[in-house]
Amino acid sequence: MRKILLSLCALALFAGCSTSVEPGSQIAVNPLTYTDIPDSDIVRVGDDYYMVSTTMYFCPGAPIMHSRDLVHWRIVNYIYDVVEDDDIYNLRNEQNAYGKGQWATTLRYHKGTWYALFVANDQHKTYLYKTRNIEKGPWKRNEIEGFFMHDASLLFDDDRLFVVWGNGDLRMIELEPDGSAVKAGAQEKVIIESPRQGWMLRAEGAHFYHIGDYYYVLEIDWPRGGVRTATCWRSKDIEGPYESKVVLQGTLGGRRDGIAQGPIVDTQFGDWYAIQFQDHGAVGRIPTIQRVTWVEDWPIMGDNGVPEEHVTVNLKADGEDYVWAPDEFDSPKLALVWQWNHKEPDGWSLSERKGWLKLSAHGPCYGLSDARGTLTQRTVGPRSISEVLLDVSALQPMDQAGICAFQSGSARLGIEVARDGARLLVLREREEILSQMPLESDQVYLRVRYVFTPVDEDDVADTAFFSYSTDGQNWTHLNYALQMRFTLDYFTGYRTGLYCFNTGGEGGAAWFDWFHQQVY
Repeated sequence: MRKILLSLCALALFAGCSTSVEPGSQIAVNPLTYTDIPDSDIVRVGDDYYMVSTTMYFCPGAPIMHSRDLVHWRIVNYIYDVVEDDDIYNLRNEQNAYGKGQWATTLRYHKGTWYALFVANDQHKTYLYKTRNIEKGPWKRNEIEGFFMHDASLLFDDDRLFVVWGNGDLRMIELEPDGSAVKAGAQEKVIIESPRQGWMLRAEGAHFYHIGDYYYVLEIDWPRGGVRTATCWRSKDIEGPYESKVVLQGTLGGRRDGIAQGPIVDTQFGDWYAIQFQDHGAVGRIPTIQRVTWVEDWPIMGDNGVPEEHVTVNLKADGEDYVWAPDEFDSPKLALVWQWNHKEPDGWSLSERKGWLKLSAHGPCYGLSDARGTLTQRTVGPRSISEVLLDVSALQPMDQAGICAFQSGSARLGIEVARDGARLLVLREREEILSQMPLESDQVYLRVRYVFTPVDEDDVADTAFFSYSTDGQNWTHLNYALQMRFTLDYFTGYRTGLYCFNTGGEGGAAWFDWFHQQVY
């Protein structure tokens, strides 16, 4: 069994561990979790695996997920509530963090302390957070002054702490042992200079390891005319020179997108696996698991460097996924699967009316993109349905409330109250009205049906459909299909959002009885 020198060896025990994991095996089918979980990093401590991912502008941010078998993951915590309480995260003065925020967090464990480092593109800063309890926190943060460490990766090498980061040229510098700052006198050095000609994407998304005799840097690149590729660099000296080798390259599931960027991790039984993501259209960037075989001290992923759809994972199946879930809103706390669009707003409640979620109408807003208080959850492939029961009796003139398919190219179905108090059921794409009709009742059922990967012949990939009902039994399907696209201005997969905002009045509130999401 290879010795991984990250100060998180298999003998280390996390305080929250339960009984030990029994040896066994299961077949994982890629995509691993059919939802938006990009830029992951993973650490194992004893029998427990912890993963962090990118959620950018959503709050709270930087989800911590836990697994005992590398296949089933549950959100257990977030690193922060909001990056900064400023105009950007409060959607004030025409500012926002779309496509920015927290990117590509690196997660490490060293001598009882967890470390997480990331950049926030809207703040142009590098943050390092620390905690003694990854599942409960609290997380203490500081800024790495003077550096913007894009797609960084930490490495504890004995008691010294290094960080590698960059795009194209990968740089390294030593930090103070506690991660509080760059070490006094340390000099930044380019350790990897990736090729400049013939590439659509040069090296980024670094993952830095010291395994056995070698230092390894895993990264993602994209040769022109090829697909996204996982490349590994290695050296017996931390400062180089580094040699490179392609360790994963190819397509999966009939898509042209390659699979790359992510960590490798060893199990307590000596096996190695990689979590690498695949760009998967409108649903987002979704994780795959690939076995790792060490060949002449290179971590070759998949089947001799080719991605695999079915992977035998030598860990007994344990648990169920909890990165998306239906919600009856019968808990006094918001479930961890939910994130706000930007900073958590005032005026929402799960306790004012038992079994109901209250969203207050914030404003004045031009439309959905600048509306505070939109509550979102990941969509799921290959096909899924999101459905809510909405009570509109507390809405006021100029309020809008309902359900939306949330990304840059959004669409929404909801209730809009006119200045004279008349209620209209309105379908919009972005801010354009596509259809509207009077609504007489106080309650209405709303539904979005998503097709990400077609199953039936009549299906079209990355489409969403909207329906409504006044009794929950008989549904009216609107003659409209949203063509969803993953766009870089938001840089996240589509989510289902529950919204309530005001376009010029005093603002009331919307009540949601439940949120149901099912995969079919």
